[in-house]
Parts: sequence; C-alpha cells; structure tokens
Amino acid sequence: MSSLRLATPDDLDRLMPLVAGFHAQQGIEHDEDTRRGAVQPLLEGSPHGAIWMIGPRVAPVGYIAVSFGWSIEFGGLDAFLDEFYVREKVRGRGMGGEALAALVRALSEQGVGAMHLEVEADNERAQQLYERIGFRSLDRYHLMTRAM
Repeated sequence: MSSLRLATPDDLDRLMPLVAGFHAQQGIEHDEDTRRGAVQPLLEGSPHGAIWMIGPRVAPVGYIAVSFGWSIEFGGLDAFLDEFYVREKVRGRGMGGEALAALVRALSEQGVGAMHLEVEADNERAQQLYERIGFRSLDRYHLMTRAM
C-alpha cells in the first residue's frame, strides 16, 4: 500500500531530485532554479495547484503535480494532471496507480468535476494505467499548446 500526502515546503529538498528525474526522462530542459521557481509556490499553498508525495515521508518514491482551473463544460473546478512520476526502480508495484486513484477520489470529494491529462501516444503502459483508474480519451478533442 502506498502512502500519499500533500507536499509542504519541508519536502522541497526531497522533491527536487524526483522532479529532475521526471524532467530527464521526458526531455524537459530546465535548470534547477527554474524548477524550484515552478515547484515552490505549489508547496506554499498556491491556489493554482498542489503536489502530493508518494511513499514514505523520509524517502518518497514519486510525486503527483496537479494544476487547477475552471471548466463550464465540466461544471466548475477541474484539474490537470501536470506531472506524475514514480522512481524507475519501484515502478510496476502498483504504488503509483494506487496513489493516483486515491488522489482522484479525494479531489472528486472536494468538488473537482473532471481531471485531465496528456499521455504520449506510444506509452501503452501508462495509457492502460490511466484507463484502469477511469480516464477516457475524448476523441473529439486534440490538445494544443502555445508556449509563452
């Protein structure tokens, strides 16, 4: 059974290597200061999002970062799964899926009407995990992004 808890400023030093690991895996090129600048407000209670740690407090194995928005289509508050990472050495044991399922339930209980995510088209393992938790592809949509 994995543990899931809301990250706080005290978790910053344990979280940053996990974020760096995810970014390296995904080819996201940011320096440490940029990462810290993006993460720190979420640990300090920003209304725009939050981060949850997966695993033991002293040695977390992963994290889930969520940003919040508003959707008329989905009835108000919605969430976007921004980053979801579990250390490679502990993947496949169910900890990540269990943590994500628990987070989805908790956010739903708090009034979040929908959670969105993006997954690489060829990452079948991740797609299967998300489908088991109840995520579905909305074929009528195509996510587009413009970096600012």
